[in-house]
Amino acid sequence: MEIGLELIKIEKPQDLNVIIGHSHFVKTVEDVYEALVGSMPNIRFGLAFSEASGKCLVRIEGNDPDLIEIAASNVLRIGCGHLFFVALKESYPINVLNQIKNVPEVCRIFCASANPLEVIVAKTEQGKAILGVVDGFSPKGIEGKEDSQERKLFLRKFGYKL
Repeated sequence: MEIGLELIKIEKPQDLNVIIGHSHFVKTVEDVYEALVGSMPNIRFGLAFSEASGKCLVRIEGNDPDLIEIAASNVLRIGCGHLFFVALKESYPINVLNQIKNVPEVCRIFCASANPLEVIVAKTEQGKAILGVVDGFSPKGIEGKEDSQERKLFLRKFGYKL
């Protein structure tokens, strides 16, 4: 038995937030949809989920055709069973992540980010599995006082801290 590795770059607009996760049942599509629309009144999103048995289709939902296409094309390219991908507009992962984690079918979240992303995939005779996600870039140093103040102002600017 052989195993191969692939590195798959996520294709998305630069500032688009995405959530990539693993689930265990086709009901995920409806349940994650409900979690998203119940979290934010004006959320725009696309959702794709890959079945791992039966027809093995990429199931799609959402309320923005462009975001649905982004989610579906990335799931198809990654090609792993029980993978789900959410592309978000007019909201951020912090607004919906806990609700998604509370969906009974959700097993794990690999990432929630607007950064450039690369998915590390193992390939066997049976199929593919996500080993991990490269999220953004490597650290370049440790923050100083000025960097710390900048970070704190940034969080307060968007209302995440008082």
